[in-house]
Order: sequence, then structure tokens, then C-alpha cells
Amino acid sequence: MLRVADLEYELPESAIAAAPVSPRDSARLMFVDRAAGRVDDLIVRDLPGLLRAGDLLVRNTTRVLPARFRGVRTDTGGRAEGLYLHDEPAAPGDPAPRCRVLLKMRRHAPGARVALFDRSGRESGVTLELLHRAESDGADADSGAWVVRVHAPGGDWLPRVGLTPLPPYILGARRRAGLDVADERDRDDYQTVYAAEPADAQARPEHGSVAAPTAGLHFTPALLERVAGAGVALADVVLHVGLGTFKPVETEFVEQHPMHAEWCTVPPGAADAIDATRAAGGRVVAVGTTAARTLESFESTAQMRAERSRVTRLLVTPGYRFRHVDALLTNFHLPRSTLMAMVAALLPGGAAEIRALYARALARGYRFYSYGDAMLIV
Repeated sequence: MLRVADLEYELPESAIAAAPVSPRDSARLMFVDRAAGRVDDLIVRDLPGLLRAGDLLVRNTTRVLPARFRGVRTDTGGRAEGLYLHDEPAAPGDPAPRCRVLLKMRRHAPGARVALFDRSGRESGVTLELLHRAESDGADADSGAWVVRVHAPGGDWLPRVGLTPLPPYILGARRRAGLDVADERDRDDYQTVYAAEPADAQARPEHGSVAAPTAGLHFTPALLERVAGAGVALADVVLHVGLGTFKPVETEFVEQHPMHAEWCTVPPGAADAIDATRAAGGRVVAVGTTAARTLESFESTAQMRAERSRVTRLLVTPGYRFRHVDALLTNFHLPRSTLMAMVAALLPGGAAEIRALYARALARGYRFYSYGDAMLIV
């Protein structure tokens, strides 16, 4: 078993990327070749030369929702802010939409109303009415959420009021540095260039992500063209990233952690592409832990075709044998996180090796977290 303490490291605030580099593919790339025992310092735009003709690059095409919102209580005028999580089923005889949200304000109580601001900080006409606390099985990061009724003349309320759901560590770093927290650029920066609208056939209450699949943020259209030009095939999956991706592990051992649930799907074409890649001797390269988690949540490509979609609670730690993923492009993750544990599982030296690689990255000035630099493990 893996001790959580083995995923601990000290990160100076100066190493947290408060904004992305521009262009996206100019981020730094730590290249880890497991077979050769070599580590190189490169740039993301070097990626096509690190892949082989016949490899398969698997992307998560989920779209990040404008999930963060701000407002005031209508009774007290007290400030409120929160995060949209997903829609809830409508109540019989009540046409008003309902959703699940996290709310930060004083004195939560059924019947309280929050008038939301629009993206520019003006009144939007949208009001949330608290109904009851949301049920939770205790394992999800949205424990403590509320189910609310949405009063929104004109409908389609979230795009009017929603802000980019930047992680708290980015917002905090910007505040402490005196930078603009509500940067309009984030609406594009915190979205992959290949993010897709969900297909009706795969409709779910969780119809998008509240956090970005950050490894994919490094790609530009030009880089994708160069990857394809190098003979590398592309396949797409979807995993809607939830708040649990940021939840620290608080148990003594990572395997004791109550893993959060996320919905994912593998289209039949992606399963076919994996089989074709394997048959030709190519490698399956996951873009990010979310793409890797999606693939590894299915025992076989036959199961991918039969089920297509499922809710996954997969937890990957060192000792896990990967079924589908041969290589991984990923960012540098939070300490004590399940994401860091998954990356460690790909390394021969496990947690000790990932700590050493992170120490090397810090010594060489790499930028960490969602807007930070990348690592490619082959």
C-alpha cells in the first residue's frame, strides 16, 4: 500500500503558474524515457518528434463549463459565491429547473434566495432558491452541496452568469500577487482547443466539467497538425472532470481514500483505434490522467464497445498494471493527490521516483499545476 506521506513535497508559491504561457505549446516538457532511464528538458512543441508513426494519442474532449458564479442574498444583502455542479431532475408539476451547487455564504437555509450577477458584475435577473441539502454517499467532493431551484427569465442561465472555474490555488496566487482574478482570457485559456459539445446521445446531468483536463491545454491546432503529420493517430474519449480531482487524500494510505465518481465514455471508434494500434505495434499515449482513467476504467476494448459509458471510481496506485495506456502526457500535480499516485504508478520507482522528478522540476524552474508545464512518460 502507498502511504500518503510518500506523495508529499514542498512547493514554493512562486512555482504555481497563475497564467499559461503563450503560445500554449511553448510550455516546458520534461521527457521521461523509462526504458532508457533518461530524463530530458524539452518544449511541448517537441512532442511530434518524441512520438512514433503508428502511435495513438487519446484526448479527453470534455468542455469546461462556466461554473463559478457570484451574487448576493436577497434578504440580507450578504455576499455569496458558488460553483454549479450539475442539473437535477425536475420536480413533478414544477417547471423551474433545478441543479446542484456549492455555496459559500452565511446561514444556509431552505427558502433563502441568491440574486446572481452577470459576468460583468451587474444584476442578471437570475435567482437561486435553496431547497435542501443534496444527498451524498460521503465519497464525493460535493458533499455539503445544495439543490436549488433556478428562477431565470429567458432560460439558458449559466452562460449569462458563469465565470471560469479556475482552481482555488490559481485564484489565491493571483490575489496575493495583486493580479486580476476575473481574467476574461481564462474563458479561452482554460479550455482545450478540441473541447466538444456533448452529444445528445450521451446526455447526462453532468454535461461538462468543472475543471479542465489540463494536459490538453498545451495543444494548439498547429501542434495537432504536426502530430498527425508524424503518422500519429488521434482518438477521443470523454470524462467530465468533477471537484473530486482536487480533493486531497486524508487517509494514512492512498488505497483507503474514498474515490470520487466521474462519468466517462469511450466511443466505438476509439476502441477500434486502440485495437488497430496494438495490432500494428504502436503505443497508446493518453493526454492527461483523465484520458488514462477513462481507458483504464474498462477491462477490455470489447467492454468499451458493449458499455460505452459508465461512472468510474477507479483509483490507480503503484503496483497497478495498465491495460490500455503505454505512455502519458501530464502536468505536475498537487501533493497528496490521486493524480500524483496515478502518475507514480507508471514509473518503475513509484512514489520515490515521482518525488525525485518533481524535485528536479523545481530545481530547474518548471511551473506547476493547471497552467503549468508538462511531463511525458514513455
